[in-house]
Amino acid sequence: MKKRTIFNALMFLLIIGLGYVLYTQIQEPIAFQNMKSEREKAVIDKLVKIRKAQEAYRGVTGKFAGSFEELSNTLKTGRFVIVNIKGDADDINNQKITYDTSYVSAIDSIMTLGIELDGLDVVPYGDGAKFDIKADTATYQQTLVDVVEVGTAYGTFMAQFKDPKFKKYDEKYDPKKKIKFGDLSRPLLTGTWE
Repeated sequence: MKKRTIFNALMFLLIIGLGYVLYTQIQEPIAFQNMKSEREKAVIDKLVKIRKAQEAYRGVTGKFAGSFEELSNTLKTGRFVIVNIKGDADDINNQKITYDTSYVSAIDSIMTLGIELDGLDVVPYGDGAKFDIKADTATYQQTLVDVVEVGTAYGTFMAQFKDPKFKKYDEKYDPKKKIKFGDLSRPLLTGTWE
């Protein structure tokens, strides 16, 4: 009788242990996918705001910002030029054309877009890590164009799942792969998520 009780207790512990192993085997991929979806969405939302800020910066200066400090300072103090044209340039009767120039503060437009410039460079869930930002010029189809690229690697914001071994849960996952918008060789502002 004593052997049977010991055997039953060991079987019970074995069942509990195997149940725990099975639970963790099922829970880990679910946790990975949930974390990846949540964090990737937060990073994409931030990159979309940075892209809008870069487009506004280009509206003020005619080029892209090469640093977040330059981006922030210019958008806080810069102005958009608004030119209203009165008259018709295509009128053959030589009607007089007048230009009315006015200025609008860039920060007002940025605030209307809901973009907070302070902390714009910080990667969500990245423990203070900053987005990589580069701006330059490139020759594209025999034309010199301004280009920009802003992004970060998945490993920056994936915490405990930044190891390449988690590729087993998502074959496209690579912690070294960048999530970004823009391209330093072509005048594109599309994101890798689009």
